[in-house]
Amino acid sequence: MIGIGIGFKWFIFVVAALVATGSSLMMVTRKNPIHSALWLIVTFFSVAILYVLLNATFIAVAQVMVYAGAIMMLVLFVIMLIHLEWGAQWTSSRSFAKLMGGIITIMLFLQILAGVFTYSSVGQHGIYSAQKLAELGNTRAVGGLLYGKYVFAFEVASILLLVGIVGAVLLARKRKD
Repeated sequence: MIGIGIGFKWFIFVVAALVATGSSLMMVTRKNPIHSALWLIVTFFSVAILYVLLNATFIAVAQVMVYAGAIMMLVLFVIMLIHLEWGAQWTSSRSFAKLMGGIITIMLFLQILAGVFTYSSVGQHGIYSAQKLAELGNTRAVGGLLYGKYVFAFEVASILLLVGIVGAVLLARKRKD
């Protein structure tokens, strides 16, 4: 984002970060799973804006196309397929489940705070320097790592997504029978 003032970049960062935080909170607090999925799409777009501010345009476009586009369409399809709308009407209180959820949420929040306050950048920096990234470009660097060094993890993730989709379809078929 060359040619844009640092003040404007800071403003866009703060707005995108607040939208991402607010929409992620809305996602986890909604009772209707379709509303939660829609708030997750807003979060994905906000994170894509943050990637653009970091000059990672390829990852921003991939974020929008893969997560906000393809993955969320699959999630919405699975929600509609297995009829999870009943979660919005289910009003029985489970105090133990709410208590455990609250405790786990507080623990995770404290872990995030600990990570933020104890972070230091003295570790290994990676194989691509800023000069090498400028020569290759973000797309080639990400593609080289994704289909080279991390191809096994990439394939395992795709198999896990496939298994999840097949499992949701099987659950939906059992409920219909």
